[in-house]
Amino acid sequence: MKQFAPHRARKRFGQNFLHDAGVINRILRAVAPREGQHLVEIGPGQGAITEGLLSSGAQLEVVELDHDLHPLLLARFGDNPQFTLHKGDALKFDFRSLATDERKLRIVGNLPYNISTPLMFHLIAQSDCVADMHFMLQKEVVQRLAAGAGMNHYGRLGIMVQYHCQVEHLFDVGSGAFSPAPKVDSAIVRLTPHAQLPHPADDVSILEQVVREAFNQRRKTLRNTLKPLLDAESIEAEGLDPTLRPEQVDLAGFVRLANRLAKEKADP
Repeated sequence: MKQFAPHRARKRFGQNFLHDAGVINRILRAVAPREGQHLVEIGPGQGAITEGLLSSGAQLEVVELDHDLHPLLLARFGDNPQFTLHKGDALKFDFRSLATDERKLRIVGNLPYNISTPLMFHLIAQSDCVADMHFMLQKEVVQRLAAGAGMNHYGRLGIMVQYHCQVEHLFDVGSGAFSPAPKVDSAIVRLTPHAQLPHPADDVSILEQVVREAFNQRRKTLRNTLKPLLDAESIEAEGLDPTLRPEQVDLAGFVRLANRLAKEKADP
C-alpha cells in the first residue's frame, strides 16, 4: 500500500481527528451498521470510523471536502466495492441523489463545529430519504438540540430540530479523544426523522418566524416578544398565558401559535 505523510489537521476545515479506540467502538455500537444498509459518512477524515462502518458489510458513501485526504481514503478503502468517495462540500451536496433504491440513508459524521447547524438543516430538508443521523457535535450544541421547555439550553435550535426529528443525546466525548484536542467537549447525538410529525404546522416558515421572534428577547414575556405578530388575546386563545417567557413554551405550544398566525394572515 502506498505510504502517505501524516496529514495535518487543517484549521479552515475545522478538523479534529478522532483517535480514541474506545470512543470509536462506542460510536460504532451506537450506529450499529448492518449488511445491506446504505450508509453515508460526512467528513471521514483519516477513516477512524470508516473502517468499522465498512466492516459491517454495509454500502458506504463518504463525502470529504479536503482534497489532501482523498488519496489517503482511496488507498485505504478504494478496493472495497462497497466504498464510494464523493469529493465535495457536504453543505452543497445533494444527498437525495444517493438514495437510488427503497433503502433510506443512515448518515454518520464528526461535524466541524463551524458548519454543524447549517449542515443539520441542509440534511433535515432532505430527510424524506434519511432513516437516522448520528453526529459528533460540540457538547453544548447537543444539549441545545435535546433540551425541552424549561431547561437551560432550550431555544430556537432545539425546537426546530425537534419539530422534524426525535433527538437523543447518547453520550459525551472528552477533548482528549481528538488530535488536535479541541478546546471544548463533544457529544454524540442521534436524530431520527419523524415518520409522522407529532405537531404539524400549517406553514413551517411561519413557525420559524414565531420561534425566532419569541427568542430574540428570551427574557421578555410572550405578550411583549410576539407583539409584532400576535396580540395577547390570540395567545390566550391557544391556551397559553401571555406572561410566560419563551423558554416555558413547548414545541406543541409554538406550533399552535404559528397555526394561529397563519390563520390570521390568511383571514385578516
